[in-house]
Amino acid sequence: MNKQRLVGGFATSAVTLLGLLLSNSIWADHGGRPAHGVGSMGPVPKAVCGRSDHTESGLQGQTTSEERASGDSERGYNCNLELVGQFRGEGAFSQNGPAYFGHCAYMSTENNPLQVHPGVVVIDVSDPENPRPTAYLDDTPAGLNPHENIKVNQARGLLGLAQSNGPNFAVYDLNADCARPKLASSITVPNSSGHMGGWAEDGKTYYIGQSFRGVGGIMPIIDVTDPYNAKWVLNWTFNGDGRPHDLSTNQDGTRMYSGQPGNFGVAPNNSSFGPDGLVILDMSDIQFRRPNPQIRIVSRLFWNDQGQAEQMLPFFSHGRSYLISTDESGGQAGVGGLAAACARGASPYGYSNVIDITDEKNPRIVSKIMLEVHDPRNCASFLKEPPEVGGGILDYSTERCAVDRPNNPTLAACGSRGTGTRIYDIRDPLHPAEIAYWRGPAPRTAFLPGSGSWSPGVDRTVEKQAGLPRFVRVRAANGKGHELNLWIVGDGNGFQVLRFTDDFLQRRHGKAIHAEALKDD
Repeated sequence: MNKQRLVGGFATSAVTLLGLLLSNSIWADHGGRPAHGVGSMGPVPKAVCGRSDHTESGLQGQTTSEERASGDSERGYNCNLELVGQFRGEGAFSQNGPAYFGHCAYMSTENNPLQVHPGVVVIDVSDPENPRPTAYLDDTPAGLNPHENIKVNQARGLLGLAQSNGPNFAVYDLNADCARPKLASSITVPNSSGHMGGWAEDGKTYYIGQSFRGVGGIMPIIDVTDPYNAKWVLNWTFNGDGRPHDLSTNQDGTRMYSGQPGNFGVAPNNSSFGPDGLVILDMSDIQFRRPNPQIRIVSRLFWNDQGQAEQMLPFFSHGRSYLISTDESGGQAGVGGLAAACARGASPYGYSNVIDITDEKNPRIVSKIMLEVHDPRNCASFLKEPPEVGGGILDYSTERCAVDRPNNPTLAACGSRGTGTRIYDIRDPLHPAEIAYWRGPAPRTAFLPGSGSWSPGVDRTVEKQAGLPRFVRVRAANGKGHELNLWIVGDGNGFQVLRFTDDFLQRRHGKAIHAEALKDD
């Protein structure tokens, strides 16, 4: 491995990406794509892998029964990506974040009594070959158990954490030393039961998504104008649509892109009752701290072939504005499970939509970032898949994505529950194509009490990498140019630094797309 020096991160989190976004009113320009263009709606083209890669043998994204039973999945699977460095620790709860700032990563753990070091792990990645822990955020209930509320606001250098199923909200100041966060505020939020949330782009407001996201659910709103004196503002009650799982905002904070989770056929009192998809909300009253604030619906876009909508990731391309959505469960989480999803023609597992929101009142799905495991035509093939020993059925749903830059991005990376981390060429958002993937070695029965997948007696034959990826530009030790690293987190393999293989970089397509990704926007 070549020694490398960290230069900068391209995509640190959904919040980071929003910092360069403009308001909806000026997103489109005359050089953009045709307003009614629609692209690929099926599985994306497969990556062309290198000769020395250890590639998957089944459907695109699948770990086959043979690979699991034979122990082959313990080697992991790679296509055009290789490992640079790793910190495994006691395992990770990958879908809880992670978050990033500067040369640091913030990795959640399970809050298991068997852990030696509970709490969010702070990792110094200034040497990508040797990432090392520098602190454990165990001084607040939110730090000990944040679930999917680990979010950094890049503009202000603040880490926000909301307690999973609890009322605590904490803010850590990262500006003096990202490797040693300073606790700025820790408050109790009335009636809050945190699950997933996020910052307004200016870093002055934090919205706490709740463990109950059904009709009548609330969204606590926190004023973080002074991070050392964070204050609860109000709990907004949703009597209809708009209830967020994950969320993001535009640059001026006046629009929220809410991933509203719904599952097919569930009861009205269920947290996932109602339609699944995107709701765009007008947050102007909150953003400008108006008296008697109201949250208003701008538009809705729902789909019925998936379940548990989560992330809404904004980006610009060719003069138009888009979101990349993720769905946490796909059709198999609806009433009747996987068999019922297959029968009604739904996707078995969650995938990503590319949504054109240039006209915010009429958002449209214009393409899909779908693998063969997500294709409804392959749904029945999973009905006889053996479950993990003691751990339930497999899930190939896409959890969250990042892009290499928010303006005219070249690459998107998506972490998932079972397909590993997949890299896509999205220079043309209407026709995404897979170029690489990394699925870490199956942890099997390794003792990892901090892992979200570990428990006594469970045999994990597939690695869960449901965390947010990050593209980072590094300079090689010989000083000759730069290359991209990718930061990811897996439940069993912890924090990992990846790079594109030399084989990929020497091929014409790999060289071209890598060079384009390194260009300043």
